[in-house]
Amino acid sequence: MDLDSQISRQNAIMVPANYLLYDETHTDRRTQSMTEQNPGLFAGADGTERCWWCQGHADYRKYHDDEWGHPTVDDHRLFEKVCLEGFQSGLSWLTILRKRDAFRVAFENFDFHKVATFNDRRVAKLLQNKGIIRHQGKILATIHNAARAIEMETEFGSLAAWFWQHEPPQSRGPLQSKADALFRTTCHEAEQMSQALKKRGWKFVGPTTSYAFMQAMGMVNDHLQGCFKYAAIEELRKKLQRPQ
Repeated sequence: MDLDSQISRQNAIMVPANYLLYDETHTDRRTQSMTEQNPGLFAGADGTERCWWCQGHADYRKYHDDEWGHPTVDDHRLFEKVCLEGFQSGLSWLTILRKRDAFRVAFENFDFHKVATFNDRRVAKLLQNKGIIRHQGKILATIHNAARAIEMETEFGSLAAWFWQHEPPQSRGPLQSKADALFRTTCHEAEQMSQALKKRGWKFVGPTTSYAFMQAMGMVNDHLQGCFKYAAIEELRKKLQRPQ
């Protein structure tokens, strides 16, 4: 097993891609009642049922409601997610989410054509930026991956065309419970995508990281079936014109 895979498996239960942030200190009576019925769902003051992992933090709930699982074909957002998943390694997604705006400024809104030109001086500046994760290896990997992204765009026309060819079959059944979600940390297609990315020279792209990417970018719908977003995401996925 290579280093990326080891890191990915060690951090398999990481949120929200692999769902670990269930903060019982923030539950109210209504939430506790819902938890007894289905430990994968909670209902807050608005009565709306959501996946449990976004409970207790307003920014997590907003991410769950407005972004997570929405089908995405924008190349910059796809590249951003790959990079931020790499920076997340060993940390929680909440940490990255709260630094995301600073990351976007530091990395030119994840325009991979610009990131690929970063030189040693730019790297030194990034290592002094307290708004991001100042990990030299991950910063260098992001610049390296930007060059690989340009190669991919040249060959396939877009990053979206390459990534979406790895979409798992739509016949997969929905997640019914928290236990189901915690068990599903990767899939065959994510493992294949990880191997293909590594073969193309990408870094920090283990199979669990690749599956987290699929979840967030809407290549799969891993909202629990009782979550109010499940049906909405299904509809978006049906309407999506897959890139060719």
